[in-house]
Amino acid sequence: MRRLLIRPGAIGDFILSLPAMQALRADYTEVWCADRNAPLARFADAAQSIVASGLDGLGLLPSAHVAHVIARLRDFDSVISWYGSARPEFRELVRDLGLPFTFLPALPDGREHAIDFYNRQARELGAGMPSRFPRIDCPAVDRIFAAIHPFASSPAKRAPMAAFERAAERLAAHMPVRWFCGPEENLDGATRIENLYELACTLRGARIFVGNDSGISHLAAAVVTPVLAFFQSTDPRVWSPRGVSAISYSEKE
Repeated sequence: MRRLLIRPGAIGDFILSLPAMQALRADYTEVWCADRNAPLARFADAAQSIVASGLDGLGLLPSAHVAHVIARLRDFDSVISWYGSARPEFRELVRDLGLPFTFLPALPDGREHAIDFYNRQARELGAGMPSRFPRIDCPAVDRIFAAIHPFASSPAKRAPMAAFERAAERLAAHMPVRWFCGPEENLDGATRIENLYELACTLRGARIFVGNDSGISHLAAAVVTPVLAFFQSTDPRVWSPRGVSAISYSEKE
């Protein structure tokens, strides 16, 4: 069985669906996803970005320009896709082409944690019991510092910088403190690691991670680093980092 998993979405969306995707592995498994998430698909035999695959041109460009995409899709016995689930014209196109697609809703319905939502999708497709915790395996290292990442994908999801400064001050009395920022974020003296797997391996060395509702908080939890995450505008009952030691604090509570 050759299976393709197409998983668009941000870092956190990808990580929260990792247990479901891992449970859906076949004899050969390939993942198409956002470019920056591809290094995290370590359970797969191959991974590439959706953009590089040419999938975005399907239905928008003349058939001659996307013939290679159609040929690649025909290589798979099963295509499980969170991509295109809300696009009726895309679903109709792949049906007309006779491609073996199964479409799944990409966003949770708000009635359960996102991991449970994606895991239920996997079980309904015949997968075994997925893990309740995303896990990214990294080499074991000594945990010696506190990691702080005060950013998130939107300003509405960010706790005040003063909250992180207070946390840093208290933690500095017990261990070194390292601040982190992303490729498009600016913070003097912060560590910036663009490859997400390399960042995961760095966060594996943290004794504690302090962040917002962000993909990097989920990344830290996935390497079994204790996480404290501030929630401002989103629901921690759906989106909280889930790990063996993760705590979410919401201003709403």
